[in-house]
Amino acid sequence: MAPGGFPAAPPPPLLTWGAQVGRGARRALLRGALGLSLALLLLWASLFLYGSFYWAYLPAAAVLRPLHLAFRSDCESPGPELCSFPTANVSLLGEHREKVLLYGQLYRISLELELPESPVNRELGMFMVALTCYGHGGKPLATAERSAMLHYRSRLLRALHTAAFAGLFLSGFAEQSQTLELELMARYREDPYTPTVGALVEIRSRRVQLYGARLRVHAHFSGLRYLLYHFPLTSAVLGVAGNWTLLALLTLGGYLQWGRGPRRLRPPAQERPSQGGAPGVGEGTDLSASPQNSEEPEVVGAAEPSPEPPLLSAAPKEEEGQEEEEEEEEEGGERREEEGGTPTPLPLPMDGPSPRQRHVCSSS
Repeated sequence: MAPGGFPAAPPPPLLTWGAQVGRGARRALLRGALGLSLALLLLWASLFLYGSFYWAYLPAAAVLRPLHLAFRSDCESPGPELCSFPTANVSLLGEHREKVLLYGQLYRISLELELPESPVNRELGMFMVALTCYGHGGKPLATAERSAMLHYRSRLLRALHTAAFAGLFLSGFAEQSQTLELELMARYREDPYTPTVGALVEIRSRRVQLYGARLRVHAHFSGLRYLLYHFPLTSAVLGVAGNWTLLALLTLGGYLQWGRGPRRLRPPAQERPSQGGAPGVGEGTDLSASPQNSEEPEVVGAAEPSPEPPLLSAAPKEEEGQEEEEEEEEEGGERREEEGGTPTPLPLPMDGPSPRQRHVCSSS
């Protein structure tokens, strides 16, 4: 009520419409913020799942181990030849003694030798290289031997190469050397029962001269690993998008199932009582479907002997009147049963046989 007893004027329609628009915009902004937060959370979860799968499923593509060759130097006649073959023992485990090679994966094992173009190596010719992979306790698992030699270059080719790269040779950015790559094992498979622990490399030549050597173990990927390794960006986009879609569908299904609160169950409809029946008795049942015998069975039996013998003559008038009343009651009960009602129970006899029983006994 406004001052003076007059009713307050309703707000203008423009103000009401502005309030409704503001309320709707605030609600839409809140829903948009919640949706954006949920989308970012699902994106982070998708990235985490794809990264975990990529790290666990795809092993290291290449394992590179430098070789530190060792040989004997206590021979009696030292000279240009070595006292023993250069050998190197390399471990194929990780920094913390963990497995690097994946079980069941095919690997290609090769040896890289950096040889100087010295007169000794040019005159050396061919030499042998042996590789032995061993497991725990030094048990040999696989052995391979390959031959190698320095690539041939004529004097003119060497002179032209030296003249062309003289500046790099003089500045130290390049050296007159060759790098040989020897494929020792093309398809080496890691055995899960006898894992590989290390490898022993032996160069069977006492006159070879080396700058360095490296052992390379490269994985041969196939199937899904091949796609993950050779197409990392495409695989990452498809994997993250698939994870995000799956998580979004699961979130939407959970919201539709449990986000709307518990459903209210409607109370079951009460069944109506059958027509003509007593309340609370025989609800939901059809009395007409189960017919009952409307006639009362006659009770025929020996009654207690009375002190006076029964008369064979006709029953007195009082007994005839009672029999007529009983017959009328029985007929009324049959009508009520036919109409679907509950018959009225007959009164039980108090003491002694009923007049009907006496009548039946007398007639028999």
